[in-house]
Amino acid sequence: MFDRAVTVADPMQSLAQFLPERPNGRLLVIGAGKASARMAEAVEQAWGPCEGLVITRYGYGRPTRGIEIVEAAHPVPDEAGLAATQRMLAMLAGLGPDDMVLALISGGASSLLIAPAGSVTLAEKQMVNQMLLASGAPIGQMNVLRKHLSRVKGGQLAATAYPARVLALLVSDIPGDDPAMIGSGPTVGDYSTPEDAREIIRRWGLDPPGSVRQALQGPSGVLHPDDPRLSRVVNTICAAPSQSLEAAAKLARDAGYKVDILGDALEGEAREVAQDHARLALSLTGPRILLSGGELTVTRRGDGIGGPNAEYALALAQALDGAPKIHAIACDTDGVDGAAEVAGALIGPDTLALARERGIDPAEALARNDAHSFFAAIGQQVVTGPTLTNVNDFRAILILP
Repeated sequence: MFDRAVTVADPMQSLAQFLPERPNGRLLVIGAGKASARMAEAVEQAWGPCEGLVITRYGYGRPTRGIEIVEAAHPVPDEAGLAATQRMLAMLAGLGPDDMVLALISGGASSLLIAPAGSVTLAEKQMVNQMLLASGAPIGQMNVLRKHLSRVKGGQLAATAYPARVLALLVSDIPGDDPAMIGSGPTVGDYSTPEDAREIIRRWGLDPPGSVRQALQGPSGVLHPDDPRLSRVVNTICAAPSQSLEAAAKLARDAGYKVDILGDALEGEAREVAQDHARLALSLTGPRILLSGGELTVTRRGDGIGGPNAEYALALAQALDGAPKIHAIACDTDGVDGAAEVAGALIGPDTLALARERGIDPAEALARNDAHSFFAAIGQQVVTGPTLTNVNDFRAILILP
């Protein structure tokens, strides 16, 4: 089911149907995100070689014939992303009304498109990203703060291309598929304000550098959705979590299982959602499958190696406590759970017993946010390598008869 969910979201499978005829005038292809290089590959499969520049995560590059692929750091930005973003902005400047920009945006663009606002330095932006990742804040609130500390997010990338036409194709990794939140909305306006960003700092107890606070005191570059510079922009979602869950559900139904989709936009603390799902699974009989997607979060409590999917799986295994006939998988469809090169984990009735045989305490691992180390030690990690797409978390609980 996980493989099917990833395949359905592969831009080589899904993107071409959203492309118009190739324009006759100048065409510039830009993009950012973990799926963006694969999207660029799909564009050139349909249109042939194109001029452009796309920024993707290290290891996620693809062979293209005209579009340049730059690899940079995610989830914490680096100099490669900063330099590539500056080049992209320079390419967009000076376009005319007869020109067209195709923007390829997917999850991960928030870190890969990096152009700090005001006097904020790259090192200070990196610090803010690390604070956000450890805070437990939901992705929507993370992105509001990121927008108001940027010269490219919140519609500003598209504004640089004005008056050229912009078609943005989006692979959604956001609960609810809000285009303004995908990659922090570089081609989409936003109603949020600097005061909203300051409130996020207060609410999550962040302590950013003075330059960050100063940048949030003045006017923001984020565009209002009605800004005329966005009047020639069309934003279209070409792959979404709901499509992947439905494809997985069909596979399961065809195999004779009853399927309950708990939602494609679940948010919340990973370990708490896992406990809720365990209670539900224990109350049901098989053959049945519980599917869910969305983006869970982890509040950093320890010094371990983990991510939301692995932490969900570990907490689920503890809550199920070896219950027979119940198995589960929790993986990120981009192949990267947290900052580790691990998609997630599989669990079953034997998970806790295997840990105890190896002298590993599941409760201690969870307390230290060390879920990846836990599953590595018992051989229940899921390692896919780059999947070249990103439609967020995939979770399935299998209840056998």
